[in-house]
Amino acid sequence: MTTSFTSNSVSTVELKPSYNIPVVLIIGSIPLVLIQQFVAGGIIALLGLFLLYQAVTLRLQFTATDLDIVRGDNLIRRFPYSEWQNWRIFWDLIPILFYFKEIKSIHFLPILFNPKTLKACLEERCPRID
Repeated sequence: MTTSFTSNSVSTVELKPSYNIPVVLIIGSIPLVLIQQFVAGGIIALLGLFLLYQAVTLRLQFTATDLDIVRGDNLIRRFPYSEWQNWRIFWDLIPILFYFKEIKSIHFLPILFNPKTLKACLEERCPRID
């Protein structure tokens, strides 16, 4: 089933980064290293550093017709709203994961950007189907 979405806005909104998840992972890895769980602590710290790098370099831009992922001035990926079937943000109190389903694929993204602005843009540009 294909659902078309229409946008009430023509302006482009770029989401500001959020460093919450990377910082929590990096800080959370310290106690593991201190209790001599070097492998687990190292893996969690590396994941935190990777997500920190992504938060610093990637931006999500909501345009009138698409969700764009941009690094610097380079467009990495474009997701037209016309191909979206559904979206969801997990979990409401502590948003960690953003999920959206297109006609041909499913995407999961860690929330490395302002979750309130993300939700507002999603509700405005492509209302969720429950």
